[in-house]
Amino acid sequence: MCGIVGAVAERNIIKILLEGLKRLEYRGYDSAGLACLVHQEIQCYRAVGKVSALESSISNSLFGNIGIAHTRWATHGKPSEINAHPHVVGNRLAIVHNGIIENHQELRAYCEAQGCEFLSETDTEVIAHLLWLALKNQTDMRQALQSVTKKLQGAYGLVILDKQHPNTLYALRSGSPLVIGLGLGENFVASDALSLLPVTHRFIYLEEGDLAEISCMGVVIWDHQNHIALRPIEILTELAETSSKGSYKHFMQKEIFEQPGCFDKTMAMPLPNGLSNFLPQIKRIKLIACGTSFHAGCTAAYWFEQWARIPADAEVASEFRYRNPVIEPDCLFIFISQSGETADTLAALRQVKSLGAKTLGICNVSTSSLVREADMVLLTQAGIEIGVASTKAFTTQLIGLYRLVLEFCKNPEQVQVLKQALTQVPELMRSILNLDNLISELAAQLVHKDHCLFLGRGVNYPLALEGALKLKEISYIHAEAYPAGELKHGPLALIDKDMPVVAIAPNDGLLEKLKSNLQEVSARGGQLIVLTEKSLATDFIGLMLHASFIQLPKVPESIQPIIYAIPLQLLAYHVACHKGTDVDQPRNLAKSVTVE
Repeated sequence: MCGIVGAVAERNIIKILLEGLKRLEYRGYDSAGLACLVHQEIQCYRAVGKVSALESSISNSLFGNIGIAHTRWATHGKPSEINAHPHVVGNRLAIVHNGIIENHQELRAYCEAQGCEFLSETDTEVIAHLLWLALKNQTDMRQALQSVTKKLQGAYGLVILDKQHPNTLYALRSGSPLVIGLGLGENFVASDALSLLPVTHRFIYLEEGDLAEISCMGVVIWDHQNHIALRPIEILTELAETSSKGSYKHFMQKEIFEQPGCFDKTMAMPLPNGLSNFLPQIKRIKLIACGTSFHAGCTAAYWFEQWARIPADAEVASEFRYRNPVIEPDCLFIFISQSGETADTLAALRQVKSLGAKTLGICNVSTSSLVREADMVLLTQAGIEIGVASTKAFTTQLIGLYRLVLEFCKNPEQVQVLKQALTQVPELMRSILNLDNLISELAAQLVHKDHCLFLGRGVNYPLALEGALKLKEISYIHAEAYPAGELKHGPLALIDKDMPVVAIAPNDGLLEKLKSNLQEVSARGGQLIVLTEKSLATDFIGLMLHASFIQLPKVPESIQPIIYAIPLQLLAYHVACHKGTDVDQPRNLAKSVTVE
């Protein structure tokens, strides 16, 4: 979502702030801004569009040693300069904010009754005015901030610059992540450690309810009970290499090709502590997630039932959290999130924990809220994923879930077969990646299409959902997925020469059923793109017209969703490239969805 960078130093921090914003561009945004103290006065610059537009509006001679900067993803109020952050009130306070204040309308009315004049449509400006009012009655900034946050409902990561405290930044976290970067005689704050890599590798992650004072002299943190808190220092050195595209055209392309290397790293991660003691108690599995992570959960639900014979189902976190769910004492809740900061997933986790449920998190970020709050954790090792459309995070989630399912399997012979299949994943991934040029040529067929249908059966239906999501995310082609057996129940009405259909057709127990479904498409003039084993392509060719094939190697049935994900990723990627869309930063989307 939105990005925050702040710095306080004895040197000029303008270039540090701008470089930090550039490193956060992958999160998705529509405007950018920067505020700093110059000769004891706040100077604020804001621009619609890319960080480069903001940079061009700032003089190269601008000097400031304390400042804050922000990239905004519009929620309240359209993308505009006046709605961009930072917001400045009374030429004293400048504030940047990630999150959403749910009661902002009520608070705005209160502030206006006190004589405050609003310039923007944002919920964030409410916080600035509330703080301005609070500081009229008390001089202690920390107490003023605490009085303001008691009025706020929603999520926020806040950083405040106050010209009456010209050597200190103030940071608060509630539901939206913030990290402090530690330097020598200088310190920093950001929403993502990646933005601060040029200046430090030492980080402190704020916890829920923390308030921090950040100056050149050091950092002081108070917890939600107003006690001074000592938070651990994390040393992060492996991030630097992931922040460059290298020889690849896009981060998404690089991340697709990194997937074989992510396998060994994810397999090497230890299984959750205490899981073996807990296994006999589990009679049901619920997998909770959003977006791509939800599709990984749907896949694992098939695996749990097929191999471990445990009832399992996956649910979208944003729906689950607003139900009144029945929490069974023998149910394990598995929460899946690439970032570990997905707002709805975290809210669902906290909800079931408050009801006494046992929770397990699957996550790619060891320092995230999900990792800290779940009872047990299985970490994946995708490395930083910068492209908004998830690729390597998805396949490593599947690998982690596969390993977890194996722990629940009771048949030793079956476990050995499943483990042996898993060892084939890296080499099969590499063989798929060798088809990159062929898939690029085939992708050209979809460039001028407005719609696309994805079909799969059984465990490959969630993969069809993921394939459709990838295509719509980065190419802006309307794409939907259906279980192939549902064609006659409505979607068949859409089939004509202008409706391409992508079918996932591995060699499994449902192959013959799927062939019949695809003949129905072919008979109605539908253009088919079929992902299938090379040995099966001849059979398909004889059955249908208007078909193209992505011919894949033979893949063990148990790992087909992991392997078949890659050609779907490549297909979406190349369609987007042919169309000329912004692959890494698709419109209206953000990498880490930290608001509802």
